[in-house]
Amino acid sequence: MQARYNVLFLCTGNSARSIMAEAIMNHKGRPTFSAYSAGSHPSGTVRPEALKQLKVAHIPADGLRSKSWDDFAMPGAPKFDFVFTVCDNAANESCPLWPGQPLTAHWGVPDPAAAQGTIEQIDRAFRDAFFLLDRRINLFLSLPFPGLDRLAIKKEIDKIGHQ
Repeated sequence: MQARYNVLFLCTGNSARSIMAEAIMNHKGRPTFSAYSAGSHPSGTVRPEALKQLKVAHIPADGLRSKSWDDFAMPGAPKFDFVFTVCDNAANESCPLWPGQPLTAHWGVPDPAAAQGTIEQIDRAFRDAFFLLDRRINLFLSLPFPGLDRLAIKKEIDKIGHQ
């Protein structure tokens, strides 16, 4: 495998989960990984609770914005090596599909933006989503990419999605 990779995190609204994943990957994965995020139906805003989680973890949030996956289908857009959907199939949330040849995996994460209850309960939902994404990204970054072929990497990223 190559020495530099582009990663796209997809969800429906691109307001919380995929935004946090983009920021975590860009913070921990540079210079080997460049991360992006998008939504099939972007909300147009980034949830302040997601930005709060990034701030608490000392992860830069500059330039993060809710964007459509259409932005990445235009000429000149990055070519992706990996595409991860982070929507929650268990909640019957539809996950976008990405065409092309990148390695793909589903890393379902409950949508903290759908959380209801007290401020503490909503904060906990965002914190739980952040920690789940952070753990999966750490596992992904620990893979010995140069020593693995495409099939082995696919198996590993699928396993990570179940952890």
